[in-house]
Amino acid sequence: MTDTSPPRPRTGVARGVTVALLALVCLAAVIVAGIALGARDISPLEVVRVLADPASDSYNGHVLWTERIPRTLLGLAVGAALGASGLIMQALTANPLADPGILGVEQGAAMFVVLGILFFDVSGVGGSFWAALAGAGLAAALVYTVGTRSAAGSTTIGLVLAGVAVAAVMSSLVTLLVVRDEAVYAHLRFWSVGQLTGRAGILDDITPFVLAGLVLALPLGRVLNMLSMGDDAAAALGVRVGRARLGGAGVAVLLCAAATAAVGPVAFVGLVGAHCARMLVGADHRWSLPLSMVCGAVLLLAADIAGRLVLRHGEIQVAVMTAVVGTPFFVWLARRRNLVRV
Repeated sequence: MTDTSPPRPRTGVARGVTVALLALVCLAAVIVAGIALGARDISPLEVVRVLADPASDSYNGHVLWTERIPRTLLGLAVGAALGASGLIMQALTANPLADPGILGVEQGAAMFVVLGILFFDVSGVGGSFWAALAGAGLAAALVYTVGTRSAAGSTTIGLVLAGVAVAAVMSSLVTLLVVRDEAVYAHLRFWSVGQLTGRAGILDDITPFVLAGLVLALPLGRVLNMLSMGDDAAAALGVRVGRARLGGAGVAVLLCAAATAAVGPVAFVGLVGAHCARMLVGADHRWSLPLSMVCGAVLLLAADIAGRLVLRHGEIQVAVMTAVVGTPFFVWLARRRNLVRV
C-alpha cells in the first residue's frame, strides 16, 4: 500500500544549530543594548562594572538595577512567550496568519480588567495582572469549547470563527462598560496600550507562568510536526489528536495570557516571530518552536529600544513600535500566494 501522507518536515542538525547560535548572539546583543541605551546612555564598560558590583550605590547602578535590567528581563519573558504562543496557535489552527489574539485572549483579559475595576476595586499593575490572567484563560476556554463543537466543517475553522465571535462580543461589552465610567476608562487606557514602562514590578508575578509555559512548549515540536500532516495521519502515527490539540492550546493560552496580562496587548510579535523562525529553519517545529521564542524576544526588545530612542524626549510604547513592523509584514504575508506550510 502506497503512503500518500505528506512527508514529515525535517531540518538538518547543522543548519538548526548554526541558526540557533546566531539567534542567541542576536538576543545577547539586544539584551545588552536594552540595558545600556535609553534616555541616559550607559557605556558597555560601565554596565559590566555595575553587574560585577551589585552593591554599588552609584546613580548608574541605581538606574540599571531598578529600571533597565528588570525592564529588559520582562521584555525577554513577554517576547519569548508571545513568539512561542504564536507558532503553536498557527500550527494548531493551520492558519499562517494566526496571532495570539485569534482565540479572544486579549479581549478576555481586557474584559476582566474592566470588571475587576468596576466590582472588585482592582487597582495597580499587580491587581490588573491577576484579573487579566483569569479573563484570558476563561475566554480561551470558551472559544475552545464553542469552536470544537461547532458545525463549521473542521476544528480549525470552528476555532477561528469562535475566536472572532467571542472577541467581537467581549470588545463590545468592554466599550459599553468603559464609556460609562471615566475612572475605568483612564485605568484601562493605561493597561490597554502594550508597554514595558512602569511594569517592571510585575516581573516576579509573570515569571512562574512564562517559565512553566516555555518548559511545557518545548516538547511539543514532534507532536506539532505530526499534526501538520493531518488528523488522520497523526492518529495513524499514534497521536491522540484531541488530547494533543487541547494540550497545545492550553500551553499557548497560558503563554499568551501571562504576556498580555503583564504588559497589555502587544500585536504581531507572535505572528512575526513564528514566521521568522520558519524562514530560518523551515517547518520542522522541533527547531522552529524554540527559535520562535528567541525571535519573539529579539523583536520585542528591539522594538522597545527603538521606542526609547526615536523621540528626543519621552518614548513610544512598545506595542506601537511592533505594529510599525508587524502591519506591513502582515500585509505582505497575506498577499503571498504560497504561504509557508504550518
